[in-house]
Amino acid sequence: MIRREAAQHSARTRNSINLAAKALATVLCVTLAACVARPVGDFGRAAPSFTHDTAMPAVGQVIARNREEPVSTLNLTDIEQEMRDRTWRFLVASHAEDWFQDVTVELQRTRITAIGSKRLGVDRYYNWLHSTRFSSSEIRYAAMKRHVLADLDTLPATFAAICAVRDIDRQRALAASGLPVGAEHVREANARISENEMRIAWFANALDYRYRSYEYALDYLIVETPHAASVAVDVELQRLEHYVVVARSDQFCFNGGAGAVAGAGTAVIRSRYATPPREDFRK
Repeated sequence: MIRREAAQHSARTRNSINLAAKALATVLCVTLAACVARPVGDFGRAAPSFTHDTAMPAVGQVIARNREEPVSTLNLTDIEQEMRDRTWRFLVASHAEDWFQDVTVELQRTRITAIGSKRLGVDRYYNWLHSTRFSSSEIRYAAMKRHVLADLDTLPATFAAICAVRDIDRQRALAASGLPVGAEHVREANARISENEMRIAWFANALDYRYRSYEYALDYLIVETPHAASVAVDVELQRLEHYVVVARSDQFCFNGGAGAVAGAGTAVIRSRYATPPREDFRK
């Protein structure tokens, strides 16, 4: 009888905590809507913030458990933290006034809402380019080229970090199955592996969306404001596509974890400027 009452009390306590967490999440979403996007510091890196680094993740963990998602309280390894920091850069677009919906991303990163629970239209980046005042159409193409190059510059290290995390997870799984640790610790380890895979898949989807948004924008800009500068953007997009193909196939460790995509430096994918084969004109 006493045990049953204790169990009921424990269940009521958990429910109260869960309700409180949900209430706090609602308050955060409503009152911080204008500033909930993760603050950005130098070189586009995330800036330290108690709200974003401690408060929101704590609430998100409780809510994620309620969604029956894997949640681990294990400490992060250095490389896991690096992977999270590097992949986060591809989940936001601070350079383009939230065309990537940075607020939504932050709620997903802290797990207050489910990862990947909202799809965005690929026209958002073009809409930003179209509505932003540039001194000339050439400058608009130059801005787009800078954005693509910024992605290309950081992708090798991001792929290498993902590969390193997967190596850590293999070691973690072997240790959990071979060492005399308790069942709860094994569960925590498995939850961390699942969390890492969720974030890797999120990054791959975000990279694919980023690439498709660039493609859409370039196609529409070529029609809107034709200019020779578009050719240089197209070349960089071809380089980016190599990384997208690798990410789609989940082959981040393809080159021993070095992160460099073979062929990424040369455009071998057919350009939108390529002349159609002669037989195309005969049809």
